[in-house]
Amino acid sequence: MVRLPLTAEEVERGQRLGALLRRARGQRSMLGTALDAGVSPETLRKIESGRVATPAFSTIAAIADVLDLSLDDVWAQINQSSEQLAS
Repeated sequence: MVRLPLTAEEVERGQRLGALLRRARGQRSMLGTALDAGVSPETLRKIESGRVATPAFSTIAAIADVLDLSLDDVWAQINQSSEQLAS
């Protein structure tokens, strides 16, 4: 299966997601957070760095749960800049 290249908007959204998760994780270790969420530390590292701009929903849901983040809030925050540009 051929994967289409990501749009600039998708890349930016992935970067905002990574920054949001890094801020929410705060002083928690990446290893502990990843293991609690059931994902590999490398997966969490790639998401936080923006290298995985479109992670699976279940992965984000698991990480958000560990970090006590509402998925509604995550969605609103990562789309905030895109929506502001459209208006």
